[in-house]
Amino acid sequence: MTEQTDRLCRIDIDDSALPPPSPEMEQDRRVAVFDLLEDNSFSLPGREGQEAPPGPYALVLALRERRLVFDISTENAEKVAEFHLSMGPFRQTVKDYFQICASYFDAVKRLPPAQIEAIDMARRGIHNEGARTLQERLEGKAVVDIDTSRRLFTLICALIPE
Repeated sequence: MTEQTDRLCRIDIDDSALPPPSPEMEQDRRVAVFDLLEDNSFSLPGREGQEAPPGPYALVLALRERRLVFDISTENAEKVAEFHLSMGPFRQTVKDYFQICASYFDAVKRLPPAQIEAIDMARRGIHNEGARTLQERLEGKAVVDIDTSRRLFTLICALIPE
């Protein structure tokens, strides 16, 4: 059996420029990283006539100066790419996602299942919107499938102080 190379094999969070995470946020990050490492599809396109080094890749994800930083290296720590994405296109979606998650957790405590399900469907729709935005923003920089994009969006949300 051959090893899949179009994937992330390690994910680290550089939160040195962020306020210390709450225990809940830290747990959300751990779960998001675990889920992402369990199943992902991540590759780098070639540039300027050169093919990108094959993966698997290590990702350091950071928020710096209101930009999302992807610092990518090979499994052997050879740096292969770094790109910065503006958080502007994500801002409203992230805000909406936090609000709908709060509504969902509140609903679970007091509403009937049909209403909880409706809120959960809205939550998934906003999550999908964030994932599609991320795929668009990564175009030409990295290739990810929708499931990987969804998991990365979850991790991005877990990085942002509410």
